[in-house]
Amino acid sequence: MNNEELALRALEPNDIDILYQWENDMNIWEVSNTLTPFSRHQLKIYIEQAQLDIYQTKQLRLIIELEESKLPIGMIDLFDFDPFHQRAGIGIIIHSDYQQKGHASEALNLFVTYCFNTLGLKQVYANISSNNTTSIKLFEKLGFELVGVKKAWRKTKDGFIDEALYQRIDEK
Repeated sequence: MNNEELALRALEPNDIDILYQWENDMNIWEVSNTLTPFSRHQLKIYIEQAQLDIYQTKQLRLIIELEESKLPIGMIDLFDFDPFHQRAGIGIIIHSDYQQKGHASEALNLFVTYCFNTLGLKQVYANISSNNTTSIKLFEKLGFELVGVKKAWRKTKDGFIDEALYQRIDEK
């Protein structure tokens, strides 16, 4: 999947260094529900398993890279893939050096189109911390609607915060 600016591609064995860096960045652990660091060995196994069919693993992680330079700038995930009910969750992260440049919006739009047109999903959803206004704006811009709030859902260093559930339904 790509456009003039970005490409979404499968994980490759040589992505281990960038995954190691990003997955062990404690600044994003709160949004990724991570509590412990990942080893290179764990990530090597993950990359190997990522090559399995989405119908087996019920998840998909793609690298977001700049089309021209092939530089990885983030990741986008599909999780809780349910082909029977035609739904899945989506998560996205863009490295801080590349935020506020429209890349997240472009990548999310490419990915949602893939989910609806190729995977045949009827709906996708995102769980977003209520204080993550940047993500809320991103998902709302791309047609996701707030459908619920889970009160005091996420424990943070400052206490509990709500988590918003955003959903987008393909009207075709």
